Amino acid sequence: MITATVPGRSGLLLVGAVRGMATDAVAAVAELDRFRPSVVGVGLSSDELTGLTDYFVGTDSEPVVPLTSTEAAEIRGLAQFGEVRVPHPTFVAAIEWARRANVPVEPLDPSDDTLADQFTEHVSYLELVRRTVRERGMLRHPPEAKNADEFVVAWDRRLTPGAGSARLAAARERVIAESLRRLTEGGRRTVGIVDRERLPGVVTGLGQV
Repeated sequence: MITATVPGRSGLLLVGAVRGMATDAVAAVAELDRFRPSVVGVGLSSDELTGLTDYFVGTDSEPVVPLTSTEAAEIRGLAQFGEVRVPHPTFVAAIEWARRANVPVEPLDPSDDTLADQFTEHVSYLELVRRTVRERGMLRHPPEAKNADEFVVAWDRRLTPGAGSARLAAARERVIAESLRRLTEGGRRTVGIVDRERLPGVVTGLGQV
């Protein structure tokens, strides 16, 4: 996990958590305790946030989480660095913290429909085919890394090296940045929690909104 601040936005703390790592959930809660925000933003769409809250927060039992072969391979790779959980343990922990602190949680990601439109706009058919082939290769040969942070950054770079994928990531990160800008209006202390590989792009996006 890493954290970041943005010049001129002293009331905003950004947290980049490795998707799946249980230790990052613990570290993120410590940051929430220290910063004491009045609102928490998480890198999920509105529908994803509702589903995570309804089925995995404060429940007696949790449903089975289906995984694609690529997601399962990523989890196996991350397991060398510590305990891995699904769904995203940092998001679940942040929602639980906010519930205890009586703090609202807001989605940062574009809606599923918007993300689908962005994908169609930026990623060509040829690039999609190349990505599918690349996914199959990564199942057999995951990236080498010294820690979980390096692993997910390398995973993302190998999976989406094309120009269209870069434009898609930038478009998504601009939406996240704009969502964070709105949350901080009125001087509200805000913690934004996103996937580790998204954080640098979100910082760049905040400099543009």
